[in-house]
Amino acid sequence: MSSIWQVARGLKMSYRGSDLRHRVEQLNDRLDETYAPGDGPAADHAETATEYYDICSHLMIYGWGESLHFAPLTPEESLEDSKLRHQHLMIDKLDLHEGMSVIDVGCGIGGPMRTVVREAGVRVTGINSSEVQLARARELTADSGLGDMIDYVETSFMDMSAIEDGSYDRAYAIESTCHAPDKVGAFTEISRVLKPGALLWGQEMCLTGTFDPDNTTHQEIKRELMRGIALKKIATFAEVNQALESAGFEVIEGIDRGTAEYGSTTPWYQPMESRSGTARNTPRGTPLSRRLAIGAARFVETLRILPRGTAEVAKLLDRTANAYVAGGKTGIFTPLYCFVARKSP
Repeated sequence: MSSIWQVARGLKMSYRGSDLRHRVEQLNDRLDETYAPGDGPAADHAETATEYYDICSHLMIYGWGESLHFAPLTPEESLEDSKLRHQHLMIDKLDLHEGMSVIDVGCGIGGPMRTVVREAGVRVTGINSSEVQLARARELTADSGLGDMIDYVETSFMDMSAIEDGSYDRAYAIESTCHAPDKVGAFTEISRVLKPGALLWGQEMCLTGTFDPDNTTHQEIKRELMRGIALKKIATFAEVNQALESAGFEVIEGIDRGTAEYGSTTPWYQPMESRSGTARNTPRGTPLSRRLAIGAARFVETLRILPRGTAEVAKLLDRTANAYVAGGKTGIFTPLYCFVARKSP
């Protein structure tokens, strides 16, 4: 978990020469316009999503750790332990073996990637369009001593033309293809760089069967989720499966692992609501802690320890956390639709 001093250093390095406050204002205006009730996003979605992560990543890391994804939670485990267990499940489902080549589609700052390399002895290439996230990923990978097993390509996963056809034995996409403006296009591009018969693990943010399109409350929560996570749309389980099949994959398994039936005995959104429900849970993500962090950021900005605008980033992420909790508590949303799919031989 990053310290506040690491956050300050990262923010200053990332935003050197730019007006963070102005960038956050522009991003908020763009999100408000894009996700207002109506026909849906009109702006360049890929550009919006990249700017969102460039601006928000350092505070996301501070609150959530190096692995920026959700996981099934239990009372006996910490959040970090649960995420590690979830990554081990992915390694098992992908049947990874030493010497394989793997592509991490939308690698974030590389938390799962480093676990995959340590545990499975495979070589991994991380794909990311965010310069900020890639810079932090390279730093953490260098510190881990795993740099000789990890490569990076700065590009969108919608266009990985720098990579030859059939280059990889396996692929995984953890909460990344949910940002795709065209899900069939994203899965088709992933299929292109995989060898015939290769496996793909995905973790998608989805609407559940509880979502009622005629329910105004459900629709408002959906809009807040799309705004807060910078999503063009939120797919259903069936829509994810259909997109995979259209891209030439066979869906072997598709499970909402955010349910008690599949081991998530603590709600996946619990760390953003209270300290209870997991062992040694950090208070950083709770509503009170988020409000205190916003106030502290405003004060620290005046001392020039944090760039001006940091508090506005914290407010944006607080709004996102509230949307996650609302989506989880109503049961209309899950970030844990996990699938295993095989490319046609």
